[in-house]
Amino acid sequence: MPKKSDRRAESLPAGLLPLLTQRELETYYGVSDWTVLQWIEAGMPVERLKTTGQKKEVRRFDLNEVKAWMAEQDQLATAS
Repeated sequence: MPKKSDRRAESLPAGLLPLLTQRELETYYGVSDWTVLQWIEAGMPVERLKTTGQKKEVRRFDLNEVKAWMAEQDQLATAS
């Protein structure tokens, strides 16, 4: 069995993006955790992962879905 240091990282298939953590999403948009929580309450798409024995909910975000939701929110804001 190869050592971990010998393993080669495979690139993701074309068009496949990993799900982001909340911290990664905060960094991407340059916002605070409070802002992301407000977006979630407003309906931003979020993947809620099942956890065992943890009190905190594990959330992941599909960046393409979040961008689409953001664009929709911008359209609603400009239409008002």
